Amino acid sequence: MSSKILSAATVGLESEIVEVEVDVLKQGIHNFTIVGLPDTSIKESRDRVSSALKNSGFKPAHQCGRITVNLAPADLPKTSPIYDIPIALGFILATHQASFDFKNRLFAGELALDGKTRPIQGILPIALMAKKKGFSEIYVPWENASEASIVKGINIIPVKDLYSLVSHLTKEREIDFHTPTDTEELFQENDYPLDMLSVKGQEHAKRALEIAAAGGHNVILNGPPGSGKSLLAKTMPSILPRLTLSEALEITKIFSISGKLAKNNPLITVRPFRSPHHSASAVSLVGGGTYPRPGEISLAHRGILFLDEFAEFPKNVLENLRQPLEDGIITVSRAKGSLEFPARFTLVAAMNPCPCGNATDPEKTCTCSPSQIINYQKKISGPIMDRIDLQIEVPRVKFDKLQEEKSGEKSAEIRNRVEMARKIQKERFHKLPIITNSEISSGQIKEFCPLDQPCVEILRSAVSSLGLSARAYYRLIKISRTIADLSQEEKIRPAHLAEAVQYRFKTD
Repeated sequence: MSSKILSAATVGLESEIVEVEVDVLKQGIHNFTIVGLPDTSIKESRDRVSSALKNSGFKPAHQCGRITVNLAPADLPKTSPIYDIPIALGFILATHQASFDFKNRLFAGELALDGKTRPIQGILPIALMAKKKGFSEIYVPWENASEASIVKGINIIPVKDLYSLVSHLTKEREIDFHTPTDTEELFQENDYPLDMLSVKGQEHAKRALEIAAAGGHNVILNGPPGSGKSLLAKTMPSILPRLTLSEALEITKIFSISGKLAKNNPLITVRPFRSPHHSASAVSLVGGGTYPRPGEISLAHRGILFLDEFAEFPKNVLENLRQPLEDGIITVSRAKGSLEFPARFTLVAAMNPCPCGNATDPEKTCTCSPSQIINYQKKISGPIMDRIDLQIEVPRVKFDKLQEEKSGEKSAEIRNRVEMARKIQKERFHKLPIITNSEISSGQIKEFCPLDQPCVEILRSAVSSLGLSARAYYRLIKISRTIADLSQEEKIRPAHLAEAVQYRFKTD
């Protein structure tokens, strides 16, 4: 006798339906085989499922001869112990221990040896796929129910153990549906540990971060140790615009698949701030593994990737940032396949001007030789610097500034301007899959960033004096577009372009 239960497999950030077919042949020596490109954790399901069946009061698998489980489609790699529940249900159906309707129902979850359920990773993309495919119910471990219930329009049934699940399916004792999560309650005003008001001085750098937050532009902060580069970067989340629900779902899917979603937080409602150490490997940064998983740059999607001590990162690690900085995606290729992960982050990098850090400090003497300074700065390649829109010198803060009780604006005031600029961009790009000015392609520049003759003259002078590449030329225009949006002006004016030019290092 054979049976078929529907489950799902996660590929990248998306999910596909998997048919879990269970065939039981009562004759012959007992054998439990799982086929269909399972990984080790799935192959071990036979032992977990066998014990869970026995300890839940069902006929043990070892008394039923030959058992074959097929996970179809067979050419799709399967990972994680998500198929324990569907395999157990398929066995119960195939051995006539229970009878129930499994149509329009999707099952996913791991089983403990005593028959209780354990949480799994990546339940949100599975729930989204189930709704899209027209399933009426999805059965998940009770610890995953709050995450799945973010998806409206599908019934979420929280499962605590195998016995209660079968009792529900046979209508002996039904399990109540999980109450849908009220996403509006989750998007409350967030408290940030750091505020721009706490940063003394550095008005030029604060203005640059405001522009970066408004337009999604990349920033590098260059200055001596103790000038406040790291503090500035860590306060930037407090001026970023609030997440929309669609952005929150994008981010939550990434965290769910990576297993980094907190149990008490089913939806990411704050823009991510990722700060990997400079000893991080290329795989941890861009993602990878035998079955590719998202890395730090994808976990920073729609948020901030802060790379402190930028020049200390291995050069081969930094070069991996080229594609995501340009395209907003990262392609991870392995022998078993190639996957794309979103990586539309705002890069905030911080570095010293030289190994000792005092090259640009007028109050301290630099002990580095010219060749040491050149070699240190060459650790950041030209193509990477070319992709960083705002290049800011952060000087040492004077004593008088440090003594001031108040310095500048609160983060909330800056964020209001940022959100107003984002609102303008949303209206501008409402027909395109673009959210910020930084995502405008070179072919769309003339349409969205028209320049009058005085602006063209400023741009011509800047390109000549700064030695800008074609990429930097277009990025300069996009920065000026963001500055105009912050001023709530429809046209880019010479003052906007002149300010944008101030945020580029002169190339020698």
